[in-house]
Amino acid sequence: MHHLLQIWFDWVLHGGYLGIIVLMALESSIFPVPSEIVIPPAAFLAGQGKLNLWGVIAAGTFGSWLGASITYWVSLWLGRIVIVKWGHFFAISESKLIRAEHWLHRYEAGGIFFARLLPVIRHLISIPAGIIRMNFTTFSIMTIVGSAIWCAVLAWFGQTAITPEMLRDPAGLAMALKAKSHVIAAGVVVLCLLYFVVMRLTASERESARE
Repeated sequence: MHHLLQIWFDWVLHGGYLGIIVLMALESSIFPVPSEIVIPPAAFLAGQGKLNLWGVIAAGTFGSWLGASITYWVSLWLGRIVIVKWGHFFAISESKLIRAEHWLHRYEAGGIFFARLLPVIRHLISIPAGIIRMNFTTFSIMTIVGSAIWCAVLAWFGQTAITPEMLRDPAGLAMALKAKSHVIAAGVVVLCLLYFVVMRLTASERESARE
């Protein structure tokens, strides 16, 4: 895994915006590319004048949408049965898929947005969205907005937390940023709960109005 991290890291350092798009597309599909070693180093390079910060965020957002969209359409075409049968070859277990399905069922379109800010489910949420044939325009909007926020947060980390020494240790960099991202994940969970409560309350009000 360390060897793969180094390869991906080199893509960021030498591939520029195209490298960011490709890696973030992989990150948003079934391939385990950690976004923590893509956007933060690119943002660090932007701070040195080698890239543009807004360009980094835009490339990361587009790559995330591209990978998520491909996964969406492939999942729609293959269907749940095929994905459950062969998903273990790509580290997609049925239990993980069920959790993603429950997440999408509970939070609906908002679930796509919040999922882009959370580890693990960020990689999987496009699969149930495709399986249930969620409206692609809605899926795309939620994916783009959520991905843009996530990339902006990672870019902020990259400009404030990365040191030149960390660029020589991609595995250590990924671990350090993952530890900090847990704080963000906790905040997202709180927002999800609030969103769920609001949805429940508004649904109850609509039902009362009908009666």
